Amino acid sequence: MRLVLAALLCATAIPAFAQNRPATCSRDLFQNEAGLRQQQTRLSQAANADQPTQCRAYRDHVAWLQKSRAVFAACQSGPERERNVAEMDSELADYRALLANRCGKR
Repeated sequence: MRLVLAALLCATAIPAFAQNRPATCSRDLFQNEAGLRQQQTRLSQAANADQPTQCRAYRDHVAWLQKSRAVFAACQSGPERERNVAEMDSELADYRALLANRCGKR
């Protein structure tokens, strides 16, 4: 998760050559950064909660990761894009495995 934070903090430096990106990218990348802080707080609050609460937090986090990944894929380019998309993919795999192992159909 620390790598995600570092990637999001660097996300505001968008290369000028990224011509085909949506017009909303600056806002979307800024919202990704704010969303990361919210997700960290929610996951921290759920750490000692009951299992159904934890499972909801994990599912919400997966949904956020998917949206965040889409923003990086659409709004960045080059090595920065590859690094951030790979980090999101790794986090998604980890949280999906956690959901499957701990939450099942809850």
